[in-house]
Amino acid sequence: MDSIGYTALTRMSGLNREMTTIANNIANSSTTGFRKEGLIFSEHISALEVGEESLSMAEGNVRHTNNSQGPLTSTGGAFDFAIEGDGFFLIETPEGEALTRAGAFTPNEASELVTHDGYRLLDNGGAAIFIPPDARNVSVSSDGTLSADGRPLTQIGLYLPSDPTSMDRTNGVRFMTDGGVEPVEDAVILQGYVENSNVNAVTEITRMIEVQHAYELSQKFVEKEDERIRSVLSTLGR
Repeated sequence: MDSIGYTALTRMSGLNREMTTIANNIANSSTTGFRKEGLIFSEHISALEVGEESLSMAEGNVRHTNNSQGPLTSTGGAFDFAIEGDGFFLIETPEGEALTRAGAFTPNEASELVTHDGYRLLDNGGAAIFIPPDARNVSVSSDGTLSADGRPLTQIGLYLPSDPTSMDRTNGVRFMTDGGVEPVEDAVILQGYVENSNVNAVTEITRMIEVQHAYELSQKFVEKEDERIRSVLSTLGR
């Protein structure tokens, strides 16, 4: 296959990955704390032999997370928290500490705040957050200070990765990072709210149609190029 065919196939491969990404976004448009994901296309140019033209390949292999603010929904839950601004909650998982914007928590058997998966929420010192079993009123101020019956207990930690490019999505709403994390000072925590997905389903469906159309055009191009090559070979073989 010549360079034109390889270029078209790499484009189709990237478009197929983008279609999968868009489908995942749509499937999580109602998932609390979900961050929209996109695909970045890059171009690779390499010189061939002397006298031959350079070969240019387009690849869609870099995933990009959209960190724009998602809409907030009031739940009234004492352990539902939403972040307004930058930052992530820090949770403890079997694979290590992870970042998330999904702020629906609940006390476990040990009275520690955990996610629905059972992962502990950590405070600004990296320790688990304990809620006294006999607490009648639990409140959280905008700076994350958690109090029980008017007595301050701890402060919920908000963090950002030291290197934003090191974030690796391990779950729809969880991210790991190899570069460490840094505390966030200016974000606001709202009690009784959760942050919805920042995916706009209508926009994603529109993009899906565009990607599908681009894939079909590339596919037709490959088919026509194959017909052209066959025609040339047939003519030369006579």
